[in-house]
Amino acid sequence: MGFVFSRSMNDSLKAQQEFMVMNSRLQVTHTPTSHHVSVIATTSKFFCCIMASSSSCLLPMLCLERQLLMQNQMRERQTAMQIAWTREFLKYFGTFFGLAAVGLTAGAIKKKNPGVLLPIVPLSFIFAYQYDMGYGTLLQRIKGEAENILDTHSILLELPKGPLTYEDLEKIRKSQSKFFIEK
Repeated sequence: MGFVFSRSMNDSLKAQQEFMVMNSRLQVTHTPTSHHVSVIATTSKFFCCIMASSSSCLLPMLCLERQLLMQNQMRERQTAMQIAWTREFLKYFGTFFGLAAVGLTAGAIKKKNPGVLLPIVPLSFIFAYQYDMGYGTLLQRIKGEAENILDTHSILLELPKGPLTYEDLEKIRKSQSKFFIEK
């Protein structure tokens, strides 16, 4: 049971890695306007190093557009994996919930004690949540609430001490580096 699920996750991860490799191979080395672009691939992001002779170059926009498209593809794939995982989990949990409901109902009838049915209440909330996540509108409601937070409560999203700057990163790197020698 777990092997089948882990195998499908591994297949999905391999497909995702192949997608990233394919995107890393897409690089422009020379254009008619003599701008040179090289794409440097790292493990999770792509950085475009632009060396242009004029400031009206469109290549940075193309590189940024490629990055945005790739990030959106990755986000969509991760969301699809989350929904698929929820649907798969719901199959197993639904079976458990159904068997538990039948068993607890039989136990309540046999013992003539309706208190035996009490565990069905929290299990039904879990089942309803998983069903709503996999087949309902939960993700749409979450998206709507996230948009509301972005629009009306953006102060909640600010980082402590403001956004991280290059100078802050250099201070941290220098303080943590054992081999840094000040010039």
